[in-house]
Amino acid sequence: MEYSNEKLKSLAVDVQYEQHRYIYRVGKRIFDFVASLIGLAVLSPVFLIVATAIKLEDPVGPVFYAQVRLGKHQQKFKMYKFRSMVVDADKKLKKLLKLNDVDGAMFKMREDPRVTTVGRFIRKYSLDELPQLVNVLLGQMSLVGPRPPLPREVAEYTDYDKQRLIVKPGCTGLWQVTVRNNASFDEMLRLDLAYISHRGIRFDLWILIHTVFVFFKPNGAY
Repeated sequence: MEYSNEKLKSLAVDVQYEQHRYIYRVGKRIFDFVASLIGLAVLSPVFLIVATAIKLEDPVGPVFYAQVRLGKHQQKFKMYKFRSMVVDADKKLKKLLKLNDVDGAMFKMREDPRVTTVGRFIRKYSLDELPQLVNVLLGQMSLVGPRPPLPREVAEYTDYDKQRLIVKPGCTGLWQVTVRNNASFDEMLRLDLAYISHRGIRFDLWILIHTVFVFFKPNGAY
């Protein structure tokens, strides 16, 4: 993602500074690799329980769901989640877009009819996100960072909005541990850019600690 000198002056994030934070990025990658590897091992019983619950509700459908997302510099990758919706959820989306609960380039619907019974539970406690530890292990995502958007969402982004794509996307972030799904797109963007501008080891650890609290005390996930 290239910016002219004039455009750099109008951006909220110091792009050049972020591109030269080598020590922080290397340290973050090492931490992500080790933590995701340990997380996958420790949480394997949870994976088994969630997978079993999904299969009991729908013996035919798959346990996991892979969706193409855009990461750092708009690089495409498949993001993994536990399936929380009916099998043909993507085909039904077009009819639901007009019922979007938030403004801007993302879709959120509080009473989404595509979500299964098990899906509502695992979404509430963010258990559907656990398979993204594989994406972290592979280096496609970080534990902390802006959420990776869909290609159709980025198609609606302005150059200002695309600043959230100058860093590696994350499993959790600042807006997830604060306003969560109650955030509008503009508020999510503001919090993502605030994170990018102030990110560091201590800030990442603060977000991770508060993410653990969200597992036990959900803050508006749906």
